[in-house]
Amino acid sequence: MLYHLFQYLNTVWDFPGAGLFQYLTFRSAVAIIIALVIAMLFGKRIIRLLQRRQIGEVVRDLDLEGQKQKKGTPTMGGLIILPAILLPVLLVGDLTNVYVWLMIITSVWLGAIGFLDDYIKVSRKNKAGLHGRFKVFGQIGLGVIVAATMCFCNDIKICEPTTKTTPDTEMVEYNKGKEIHYLCDVNTTQTTIPFVKENEFDYEWLSPWDGQVGKVVGWLLYSLIVIFIIIAVSNSANLTDGMDGMASGISIIIGTTLGILAYLSGNSIYADYLNIMYIPLSGELVVFMAAFIGALVGFLWYNSYPAQVFMGDTGSLAIGGIVAVFAIVIRKELLIPVLCGIFFVESLSVIVQTLYFKYTKRRYGEGRRVFKMAPLHHHFQKPGNAGIVALIQRPLQPLPEAKIVTRFWIITVLLAVITIVTLKVR
Repeated sequence: MLYHLFQYLNTVWDFPGAGLFQYLTFRSAVAIIIALVIAMLFGKRIIRLLQRRQIGEVVRDLDLEGQKQKKGTPTMGGLIILPAILLPVLLVGDLTNVYVWLMIITSVWLGAIGFLDDYIKVSRKNKAGLHGRFKVFGQIGLGVIVAATMCFCNDIKICEPTTKTTPDTEMVEYNKGKEIHYLCDVNTTQTTIPFVKENEFDYEWLSPWDGQVGKVVGWLLYSLIVIFIIIAVSNSANLTDGMDGMASGISIIIGTTLGILAYLSGNSIYADYLNIMYIPLSGELVVFMAAFIGALVGFLWYNSYPAQVFMGDTGSLAIGGIVAVFAIVIRKELLIPVLCGIFFVESLSVIVQTLYFKYTKRRYGEGRRVFKMAPLHHHFQKPGNAGIVALIQRPLQPLPEAKIVTRFWIITVLLAVITIVTLKVR
């Protein structure tokens, strides 16, 4: 809103200082400050409201150190995060940008699903919450919206520099007055493959047919992949949200990295220098990601150990979905296993544990475990050789929760650095 207001003032009235809102960096700085202030100022009030309404965490007895002390801690902390993201974006973001609206829809859509899940848990004192199939249906619906927009919206395109000047090329002003012509591809399913020199890949290539049929099959395959990524990442973020400050801290690091990638991809100068895919209009996503980071930093003020509030599914599902969709729209979804390595390993630990337990129960009559407990972060909280039959017993001594969280943050920083390095290491 303010972006469009100051754009009008600058164009029509030449209002002093209004031109600042044309700068992406300025608006991103404003967004992160507003989000941080909203989360910190209103976070305490929301926590008190949740306490008054007795909206506390339902804790199962898992025999973990400090677990019982968490009982009754307010949940639904996503109610702090989501407004702190959306309000700055609505204020200083370009609301004519299709990418911004995709991120807004993602935040509200998955936030609503998570809220319903949390509400069922606290109102019925039922840890199971919303049935899994309804969550998946909601995530599939979002995946269809994102895939359809990416495939059929004419505002979404990728551009490559060309020496030929044709009616199909788009002229872009370069620095020092030099002009570069770009050949733009609309309604494409191309993406980026990390660590590969000619690193552009089109999902249409997976189709065994050519022509229009191949294009339709390519879109269908792309839609299935988008749906899978959204389901996988949002649920993985949900699983990671099991310790004070872990999911929020990891998401801040991931969000910062994605923001850098969006800025580089949306800037023709940097995209040309780094020889990466130039995605017009995607630079506006930096404003959204700045608000995302500011909101999570403000939330971490209350969520750090010992937590005064948990984000709940209201926050974790939305955060995972935001990360997934953001990576998809800047064509970096194949980097998710690297950048979101902690999310990936946490989810993988649950899958491995479940499959191995079922296999050994069917073969030996009793289930056996790979980890002392899953998700993986709980494995480090359990003592080794203490009556738990598991293939991996180390560490023998349980680690404090704060140490586990900090080490997971450090690992995520290393993964973020590797992700940035993929821009040049091919």
